[in-house]
Amino acid sequence: MICEWIEVAVADGARRRAACRTLGLSARTIERWRADVTPDARHGPYRRPAHALTSRERAAVLTVLTSVAYRDLSPHQIVPHLADAGRYVASESTCYRILREARLLQHRGRAKAPVRRPPRAHVATGPNQVWSWDITYLRTPVRGVYVYLYLMLDVWSRKIVGWAVHTEESSHAAAALFVATCAAEQTAAHGIVLHADNGSPMKGATMLCTLQRLGVLPSFSRPGVSNDNAFSEALFRTLKYTPAYPRQPFADLAAARAWVTTFVAWYNTQHLHSAIRYVTPADRHAGRDTARLQARERVYGHAHQRTPHRWSGRTRDWTPITAVHLNPDRDVVVATPAGIT
Repeated sequence: MICEWIEVAVADGARRRAACRTLGLSARTIERWRADVTPDARHGPYRRPAHALTSRERAAVLTVLTSVAYRDLSPHQIVPHLADAGRYVASESTCYRILREARLLQHRGRAKAPVRRPPRAHVATGPNQVWSWDITYLRTPVRGVYVYLYLMLDVWSRKIVGWAVHTEESSHAAAALFVATCAAEQTAAHGIVLHADNGSPMKGATMLCTLQRLGVLPSFSRPGVSNDNAFSEALFRTLKYTPAYPRQPFADLAAARAWVTTFVAWYNTQHLHSAIRYVTPADRHAGRDTARLQARERVYGHAHQRTPHRWSGRTRDWTPITAVHLNPDRDVVVATPAGIT
């Protein structure tokens, strides 16, 4: 089924490598699936390890673990208790393995079992629908002292819609930046999805109250999962690895703000972003990208007409990306491959 989807996308003009990447696969994987691969010849060890527990020993360990004295404790606690009593039955990892194989390794106690939910998916089909923001530090001449860059990014166009540099991370400064950004974009805050990680400025009372008052839908990454805020993380990498990034620390707050001003102007108006068909974020945000991509399509069409023998298939795909997904569900990725960046 997946191979058929890939072929349909290629027939419609998509690049095979890009179509595979959209599905989370490599082109080499698809090639390997199509080839006549010999069955897996691995058969495991020929003989049982000499130091493996016997069936009787495993039963004895399980009896100890499920006894009245230890049934409410984890192996991490049982093993020290047994050592204090002068007994050794098995290692902690072996105890866990035996419990897992016996289907006895379940959540216990009155506390609710931890629930690992995927981040909520959002889709942007135009500018000022889904924003992503984060804070990164910028070095100063004093070791351990930083200034902090706040950046707000429009997920659909990749345009930096708002930024600020402050001497501290503050929920109050973040709220003020969001309000100022909405005013600069001349857009109503109501209905905007604002995604961030779980930092204290993102979940501070001032920030959350401001978002609630303005009718903004806050969205947060899973704790400790930076990939859930991949748009902002990618932007920070571009910022800190651009050739123009200073090798020396910023002299002061004014110097940091001056450099960020230059970077934002370059990023929004000159940088050709790979995820949006190599147009500038400002052009896409303003709707000028469609005409630009159509002009490229005509250039490639004329080149194909002049020398058709130099093209093995269709010309490069210059169609605009119509939808951008933030933390998409897997079903959404498969159903709308053209919208993934």
